[in-house]
Amino acid sequence: MTNERSSHLRLVAGDAVQGAGDHGPAPTPFRTAGRPVSPYSDYHEWKDLLASAGLRDGRLHDARRTAATVLLILGVPERTVMAIMGWSSSGMARRYQHVTDGIRNTVARQVDGLLWEEGEEP
Repeated sequence: MTNERSSHLRLVAGDAVQGAGDHGPAPTPFRTAGRPVSPYSDYHEWKDLLASAGLRDGRLHDARRTAATVLLILGVPERTVMAIMGWSSSGMARRYQHVTDGIRNTVARQVDGLLWEEGEEP
């Protein structure tokens, strides 16, 4: 993170930012108070959210995979997905995003449109 970006973050968050120096964690995994997300709290807040919404129990890991795949389906650029999901490596996109049949079909139609004129049979 550049000094300018870091300084801006500190101005916006005030004294709430804890330990987010120039080489500290990216801003996405921070709560409003500016502290990094605790995996323990994250898990329990997820379970509480499901219960309060009256939804069936589900793994947070599965929700992350679903969110990553939805972003892929929407065509969100990988760098943007990485920023949203809090990833520093494109390998995480390969791990979490799943190429669906719908994506494969869309690509097949696009290739078909490039290869064959409308109404022409292969």
